[in-house]
Amino acid sequence: MLELKDFMPVNFLKKEKFTGSHQGMRFRMEKTEVEGEEKPKLGVCVWPEPYGYDATPKEEKEKILLEFDADGIAKGVDWLNEQFVAQASRWKAASRR
Repeated sequence: MLELKDFMPVNFLKKEKFTGSHQGMRFRMEKTEVEGEEKPKLGVCVWPEPYGYDATPKEEKEKILLEFDADGIAKGVDWLNEQFVAQASRWKAASRR
């Protein structure tokens, strides 16, 4: 399982995207400006290996928006772990390609 201690803090995410992978599941966290919202959000996305974010079709990606703060990052890690368990066969199939 993914652990919060392995993720970058808010100050890093203010300037850079954070990407990684875990047993066939790729993920990305980034600061996201949302139209009509005063404050930025934390965008969290998952998709199957083998391709990077830009090379993966939109329909293969799943995203959520959370508060852009330390609590949002913790909730994002929880969501990533939930996706890893809930879609285990998807990630296993991707890692065998």
